[in-house]
Amino acid sequence: MRQATGLQKSLEHQVRRDRHDRKLEPYKDYLLQQWNQKPYETKQLFEEIKKQGYSGSYDTVARYTRCLRQGTELQLKPPIIPQDLPQVVEPLRCALTPRKAMGLVMQNFEELDANDQQLVSLLEKQSSEFNEAIELAQDFTAIVRQRTPEKLDNWLDQAINSNLSPIQRFARRLQEDYASVKAGVTFSVSNGPVEGHINRLKMLKRQMYGRANIDLLSQRFLIEM
Repeated sequence: MRQATGLQKSLEHQVRRDRHDRKLEPYKDYLLQQWNQKPYETKQLFEEIKKQGYSGSYDTVARYTRCLRQGTELQLKPPIIPQDLPQVVEPLRCALTPRKAMGLVMQNFEELDANDQQLVSLLEKQSSEFNEAIELAQDFTAIVRQRTPEKLDNWLDQAINSNLSPIQRFARRLQEDYASVKAGVTFSVSNGPVEGHINRLKMLKRQMYGRANIDLLSQRFLIEM
């Protein structure tokens, strides 16, 4: 019952948000035009479109301008120094979280669509540290996926000699268990399926704890597995 209530509230919130977004739709062209002319405060834009008949909320406008800020890669905070700003368009995706960025970086670049490739390229241009981290992550992923153990030693040397302490620690831990890591990127078989069955048996045992004797537990193991 509580889950149903939570789902209902979530759906109602989404419906309200979609309704507010539709109210803003006729004013997006004006907002983009004003945004590209000079840095604007969200409150100022909100007041201007209110005079033109906008009846939605300030939060809807603020959510849209946050997307525009992400599109320009700028954090507009006063005082703002006048400068030539790049023209922007409405971004297709907003709120690039660290988890999403990691997922994009770890995928094969050629398999990404044009928008995701652009995001990865923008990440690489943020700083030399970002670029180095992305290259090392992609190289290590390629070693694992393509099973090229001959490249592992060179990658470990690059990672340990990098300027990125998290990458250095990761590489040193791999060196401590070098034989297992080398086997992992060499052979196509692993103990993954066995570990999966063990975890499943442990889950069944916890579910039946205090509820059944060994005979019934054995029968369930045979049926489930």
